[in-house]
Amino acid sequence: MNAPTPGREQTPEGRTVDVCIVGGGQSGLAAAYHLGRVSARREREGLPALRTVVLDAPHRPGGAWPDGWPSLELFSPAAFSSLPGWPMPAWSGDGNPSAAHVAAYLAAYEERYALPVHRPVRVTDVADADHGGLLRVSTDRGDWWARALISATGTWDRPFWPAVPGAEVFGGRQLHTHDYRGPEQLAGQRVLVVGGGNSAAQLAADLQPHVAALHWVALRPPRYLPDDVDGRVLFETATQAVRDRAAGRPVRDVASLGDVVATPAVRRARDERGLVAGPMVDRLTPTGARWADGHQVDLDAVVWATGFRPALGHLRGLGLATERGRPRTVAPDGSPHPVRSASDPRVWLVGYGDWTGAASATLVGVGRPARDAAFAIGDALRPTAART
Repeated sequence: MNAPTPGREQTPEGRTVDVCIVGGGQSGLAAAYHLGRVSARREREGLPALRTVVLDAPHRPGGAWPDGWPSLELFSPAAFSSLPGWPMPAWSGDGNPSAAHVAAYLAAYEERYALPVHRPVRVTDVADADHGGLLRVSTDRGDWWARALISATGTWDRPFWPAVPGAEVFGGRQLHTHDYRGPEQLAGQRVLVVGGGNSAAQLAADLQPHVAALHWVALRPPRYLPDDVDGRVLFETATQAVRDRAAGRPVRDVASLGDVVATPAVRRARDERGLVAGPMVDRLTPTGARWADGHQVDLDAVVWATGFRPALGHLRGLGLATERGRPRTVAPDGSPHPVRSASDPRVWLVGYGDWTGAASATLVGVGRPARDAAFAIGDALRPTAART
């Protein structure tokens, strides 16, 4: 639903909500869904529903998925890739659901539950308001005020570019996963793919049949997961690790299984075309790349499949306590998922990876952390006499 955004001339009362969700991708939608459940419970108890708004920067629904390259696919079948409440429709194509299929599902999910999404609205800053203990949410379409805020902006808007010697003098093209739109961009060229994870493997497999030469490099040799391991197994492993850690038992985390999920396309490239990653280059040169042993190759392009960092610039003004360069989070009572800011109980973070809940950056994994955040917020905002 594309609700109109009122202008700046409105009073704070006209744009004051109980909960503001920043980000309308999979994490924001999961949080909005569960806040709807909280509101339904409140109404059964004779309390007003929570006033909620979702502010989303893109002009279209689907989060980052519409920006994925055409061959991008999930690690799991549709049945194991669903948000809470409504299963993803079956996928009839080869392999697992495509990025376009996911984007269409998220758009339909948003419409199905009439989630209060406003777009395009880019949040630029969150700060303490001057009154009532509220947060002021500044955007490019005017300000909002909220009693609680869920940050669900993900990582797509903050690609990570590593500092590799010579990158500044390389004369060819450099692009990040964020900007890759398909092999046609680099057809017939000599390409270096840098990275040791799933994106690097999928991009290398996508490019290999179309380029003149492909060199895939990583800091250490990527380990393929067993062919029968997909996203469902990864989610189950991550969930069990949370339980084991809470119980003081030995933990087997996801990293112990390997680095790269062997999707059908990656598996074909590995088995039929010998796709394998080599050692990382020592440096880039004006015309290509050189390894520590002196070996050199000429290149036309470098693709940096080096991951992303949490897009949290909008929270900078709050001065939240940090740990390892990101906001320090704690779990609300009764939850194993650390989704609340440790220093500001009004601020919640959902969907950024394991530090905000096991597998929370995945479709299937974000539901539980989003649920726990929504219900904890609902409890915190209940009138004192009605709290459970």
